[in-house]
Amino acid sequence: MNRRIGARFARLKIEGRTGLIPYIAAGDPSAAITVDLMHALARAGADVIELGVPFSDPSADGPVIQRATERAIRRGVGLAATLDCVRAFRRDDADTPVVLMGYANPFELMASRKGGLDGLAAELRAAGVDGVLVVDYPPEESEDFAAALNAAGIDGIYLLAPTSSDARIEAVARVASGYLYYVSLKGITGSATLDVGSVAAKLPLIRQHSAVPIGVGFGIRDAASACAVAELADAVVVGSRIIEAIEAAPEDQAVAVAETFVREIRDALDLASTRRSKA
Repeated sequence: MNRRIGARFARLKIEGRTGLIPYIAAGDPSAAITVDLMHALARAGADVIELGVPFSDPSADGPVIQRATERAIRRGVGLAATLDCVRAFRRDDADTPVVLMGYANPFELMASRKGGLDGLAAELRAAGVDGVLVVDYPPEESEDFAAALNAAGIDGIYLLAPTSSDARIEAVARVASGYLYYVSLKGITGSATLDVGSVAAKLPLIRQHSAVPIGVGFGIRDAASACAVAELADAVVVGSRIIEAIEAAPEDQAVAVAETFVREIRDALDLASTRRSKA
């Protein structure tokens, strides 16, 4: 497990707290503001920052994140510029884990330009990336990618879903590190329906196969839904709702709006953790 991600989840476990993993899209509303947003998320209590790599055909993302990535692409932001954001963030924050979330094409293109997967992994590590989640890389088709990441000390993070079979869970558990990302619903990011009962039924099955922490995302839109999932998961992932807040705010207020929203969820999660510890 990557040093920063492993240390963060170990500390959360000791403190009896649920991790908070906010997602933003690199380059939205601009590359410069992306770095400010990352620092704001860290100040607000993010345990891991998921940074979306803009891609033209994001198959798992709903309209909110699609709009954000389209805006970023129009500004010329791709994987290289995303790594520039991470490098800039690392100049002032050496502790908060950063996970890139995206699709295969940008990573494969950079690998071709860097002499292969080892060159890609070295570039990611040099930028300060701690983990990579490639939505369209199933474990049986990404063994070489996972091995290159592992050799560079970067976690390969994988998705599981309500439809994942025992065989699929076993396959993912063999290669996953850092944390597992459980998609809480059958749908795209930003969906409003969250079936906590389904999550409660599935997570124990996943834990039978893996000791890696589990983060739950898709459908978490506010403090109430985050706290409901926190009863079950090691971390909650919030994305579309943050981007909606950024999208609705004037550009010069986007950072403050995002920080306030994430802090409200962090405070609610911590209050819920305190109540559980006293129960």
